[in-house]
Amino acid sequence: MKFRSKIIDIGCLNNFTRVVTTISKLTKTCVLRLTPDNLYFVLSGKVSNGGVAMWCELAQANFFEEFQLEGVSVEANEICLELAPDNLSRAMKTAQNAKAVKIKLTKKHCPCLTIAAELPTMSSVSRVVTHDIPVDVIPRRLWNDFKEPSMPDFDVSIYMPPLKIMKNVVDRMKNLSNFLVIEANMNGEMNLKIETDLVSVTTHFKDLGNPPWGGDGSQTGAASQRDLETMVQVRVDIRKLQQFLMGQQFNPSKAMCNIVQNTILHLILLYEDVSLQYFIPAVA
Repeated sequence: MKFRSKIIDIGCLNNFTRVVTTISKLTKTCVLRLTPDNLYFVLSGKVSNGGVAMWCELAQANFFEEFQLEGVSVEANEICLELAPDNLSRAMKTAQNAKAVKIKLTKKHCPCLTIAAELPTMSSVSRVVTHDIPVDVIPRRLWNDFKEPSMPDFDVSIYMPPLKIMKNVVDRMKNLSNFLVIEANMNGEMNLKIETDLVSVTTHFKDLGNPPWGGDGSQTGAASQRDLETMVQVRVDIRKLQQFLMGQQFNPSKAMCNIVQNTILHLILLYEDVSLQYFIPAVA
């Protein structure tokens, strides 16, 4: 197995750093899946057992000037690595003003992702800062655990309100309850609700719009047949939603929310060359 890559464009470097930092806010460990065309950050939590799941996809050509990969075999040209994204985030932050950043898979005392940042200097001698990030190589027999999750057959799909506003609302509601009910309909309306023995609080959002699922590879299920005004709800652990909202380091061009009644909250962020999916299970 071999992997080496290089980033030289400062805009690409900053965007990649923002993505990695976002991932580091969402999970302590994840799997980095490398293919010839894409990078994926994957958290395959068992949603059915109360865990969250995450899938973040990046097209490598939009970030890297050079990208060379030799996978475990010709027919399985991939590499899967388990790592702590916070380590990668810290390494990338030290390289924010670098003239070039090289990332490669190395073998030191253990397998590592080695980040080498060529920093600007006043002299003709270049200064290179190197970080070795320990990784675990995921054997091929376990790869099926890190495939793209299927789109749930949702009951409602809706655009989310501005994430900063939603974060402020959730931050306040967190002081009142450990659980939050999110309900929405196909008429662009969303409510965030807290209900306890002592207090009932609801925040209303209107005119959010609903994504036009339809055509190739899209949803034709319960949502397309549902009355526009009918609310669908899911009750989630408010801390998991708060963690998702706190972790965002970029301003997505689209933020969508899919709800499967009393089952799952599926959040989707799209930003230029990046897509991030986050799955939060319902609680009774």
